[in-house]
Amino acid sequence: MDLKIRQLSKHYANVAALDAVDLDVASGELVALLGPSGSGKTTLLRVIAGLLSPDSGRVLFGEDDATRLSLRERNVGFVFQHYALFKHMTVAENIAFGLRSRPRRRRPDKTTIARRVEELLKLVQLQEFGGRYPEQLSGGQKQRIALARALAIDPTVLLLDEPFGALDAKVRVELRRWLRRLHEQTGQTTLFVTHDQEEALELADRVVVLKDGRIEQVGTPDEIYREPASAFVFDFIGRANALEGRVDSGTFVADGQALRLPAEHVVDGAAQLYVRPHDLAVLHAETGWSAEVVAVHRRADRITLELRLHGQAKPFELDWPIAPDDVLPEIGSRIGLEPQRYRIFPAART
Repeated sequence: MDLKIRQLSKHYANVAALDAVDLDVASGELVALLGPSGSGKTTLLRVIAGLLSPDSGRVLFGEDDATRLSLRERNVGFVFQHYALFKHMTVAENIAFGLRSRPRRRRPDKTTIARRVEELLKLVQLQEFGGRYPEQLSGGQKQRIALARALAIDPTVLLLDEPFGALDAKVRVELRRWLRRLHEQTGQTTLFVTHDQEEALELADRVVVLKDGRIEQVGTPDEIYREPASAFVFDFIGRANALEGRVDSGTFVADGQALRLPAEHVVDGAAQLYVRPHDLAVLHAETGWSAEVVAVHRRADRITLELRLHGQAKPFELDWPIAPDDVLPEIGSRIGLEPQRYRIFPAART
């Protein structure tokens, strides 16, 4: 089922939680709504579900306007962060709940419901758990059952609100990979909310980055990471260093530094250069950006040098892959740096 959002707005008091949002989701896509707290991602999901009414704009399922329909009328599957399973019901009864709650004329018979429950238990790889109660399950198992319950009604779209937020890190990784495989099996149009950039980049076909109720960028995970459309997206997705400087006639110079870099298509004036810690080449101290080593941090697969660049107020990081014969710079020594990949944006107006 295609999903279309047209000029959707929602305000709380004088704050715009959603500000004229437009978005198209193709049938069968898995789309992540990603952003910091207060960006509007959960509000957007709840408006799509029918849990909140917009101030203006439309929600379309296919060509049908669902804006004023209730949650039940929209037939969406919704999965909450904290499972929301009924403790007094068995796993099988939880999965069957949506089917058994339908009006009599649309309610399947008991045999059909039982068959559907068995199909879903097999799909989520918990065939032997139908007779158990939620309190007898682990967090990851509860979330699988919550997904099975949402899928039981053959939803128009599947909506997940921070589905792995209540789980520990190891289980999160396992479950999101399982969810990706499940999506490939079902082909269900799915939107999920997360503030975890790694989760969004690993799981989604496309990522929608929101800030202050507006969409900053929509793209594939590679596009979002490698071609960020704004300073906010570059800084929010992955680790990033930012340098203050100026663009003059298509050339960027960082404050306090001599290295000149091409800055085509960037207007003259104050600007910021963004570069990731692994996209830096190390040069002789008198070449490139001049940096002083402030600290050395050991990671599992690399060394991260904390640096101070002359003329720059913000700390700076360089990732250094570990090799057995590497001789690392000492604290207080100076090195030169040159960015291999970077983006330059006009400085934000204050």
